[in-house]
Amino acid sequence: MGVVLAIDAGTTGVRSMAIDDAGQVLAHEYREFPQYFPHPGWVEHDPLEIWDATLATLTDVVAALGERREAVAAVGITDQRETTVLWDTATGKPLHKAIVWQDRRTAQRCDSLRNEGFEPTVRSTTGLVLDPYFSASKVEWLLGEGGVAVTPTTAFGTVDTWILWNLTGGADGGVHATEPSNASRTMLYDLGAKKWSEEMCAMFGVPSGILPELRPSSGRFGLTDPSRAAGLGVPVSGIAGDQQAALFGQACFEPGMTKNTYGTGSFVLMNLGSTLPDPTEGLLTTVAWELEGEVSYAMEGAVFVTGAAIQWLRDGLGIIDDAAETGPLAASVPDTGGVYFVPAFTGLGSPHWDPYARGTIVGLSRGTTRAHLARGSWKRWHSRHSMSSKPSPKGAAPGPPSCASTAERA
Repeated sequence: MGVVLAIDAGTTGVRSMAIDDAGQVLAHEYREFPQYFPHPGWVEHDPLEIWDATLATLTDVVAALGERREAVAAVGITDQRETTVLWDTATGKPLHKAIVWQDRRTAQRCDSLRNEGFEPTVRSTTGLVLDPYFSASKVEWLLGEGGVAVTPTTAFGTVDTWILWNLTGGADGGVHATEPSNASRTMLYDLGAKKWSEEMCAMFGVPSGILPELRPSSGRFGLTDPSRAAGLGVPVSGIAGDQQAALFGQACFEPGMTKNTYGTGSFVLMNLGSTLPDPTEGLLTTVAWELEGEVSYAMEGAVFVTGAAIQWLRDGLGIIDDAAETGPLAASVPDTGGVYFVPAFTGLGSPHWDPYARGTIVGLSRGTTRAHLARGSWKRWHSRHSMSSKPSPKGAAPGPPSCASTAERA
């Protein structure tokens, strides 16, 4: 039946992976892409660099499969969710750098809406909290202070939509679509109505014409264009946000089953089944997936920085050269020596939802070394895989590991 090729477009890089029908990984490649920090609290990506990393990993995996004489049956996409991309479908060019889910620039706008009494409506409609984490206020900023003018060829999407559009032809007929697990992270999706919310679009000044088409999480989104997909002309047959993909990949199919993923951040998701509950204080309600016409929901707790702290040790402080050094370095001392690290580089998520919080290191002494700093950080990152709270249901195949569940390497 051929192999399935999964593309995981994460926060710090892109991984492509080929998996056979026995769940064995036949080939995989990974590329990091740059992070941009133009102002304190701002985090951006270049969408073209995300696409370049996607195409590079895809090309290498397809070449490896060619050497093994393996055929690709379908492609699936998982992605970093709330990160916001606007582009021109006529030219294929981004209209601004992508605003990353970690970005805090719209915190005051969210405060203003909260002070005006809109949070209950946002909670009941979208399941989310008024926080700059989500896409809606980012789109609003891009269309205002960001200087992006809406035209008939302006398109909005999360990273899955951007990659799908490029894979399926780009400016030459690319498919502009997404699915509910990603849509439910935009703050523009009505969880109960299971469609884009006119009320939320009006609140944030987002024209409905720039939104992608909504389709089920599993199903044919389109065919890849061989000239843009390393020679592949195969169906794109599944899309899900990375954390929902990890929930499914860890076989959390029954209500109450829960997983935690350690990646750039850490995210706990619980399967809630097909009945939409009332919002829970401090937590998010989101779509897990839509399969065979039925939407399943999930409850989520979010920690914004875990693996990203290790990347900061490497790129920001320069105390390590490679993320793999962190474990042995941390193990070289018996404890943290009283050092405590709060990695609130991009604010605090669940249950505080404080976009103004910033990272803190306390307990430093003259005897503190880089090993103590590494141990204080590594304690939050030492597990590199998702873990579900229950074993797979009896008789259920565990399924291939999703790129999200194997974590984004810092």
